[in-house]
Amino acid sequence: METPNPVRQLRLVVEAEDYDAALTFYRDVLGLPEQESYQGDGDARVTILDAGRATLELSNPAQVRMIDRVEADGQPSLKVRVAFEVDDATARTQQAVAGGAELVAEPRETPWRSLNSRLNGPAGLQLTLFQELDELR
Repeated sequence: METPNPVRQLRLVVEAEDYDAALTFYRDVLGLPEQESYQGDGDARVTILDAGRATLELSNPAQVRMIDRVEADGQPSLKVRVAFEVDDATARTQQAVAGGAELVAEPRETPWRSLNSRLNGPAGLQLTLFQELDELR
């Protein structure tokens, strides 16, 4: 009998100074569906967006430097970088830039057979958009 995973969901909580711009970007530009939203006293607002399946990728400093070389011509990534798997990394990168993200690196094929781009998005998040080029086994 398989033991159920004790963690049911990974939720990344981000404080966004410009809440409306961040919401527009992540919900409308990247296309993350809105699951829930709440308002409270003092203009308190939160929106929970569905980002699909979540994983936590832990990398040591050598791995991060290697990814930075491959993905962004050696430009160092921030301590936390959010990676979104998309169907078309090139089109989604163009949409993200048009929607307000700053392009760090154009999409490029990686040695692990994905097409990755790097962007700086709203709310201080560094983003990787990646498209798997082979089916995961």
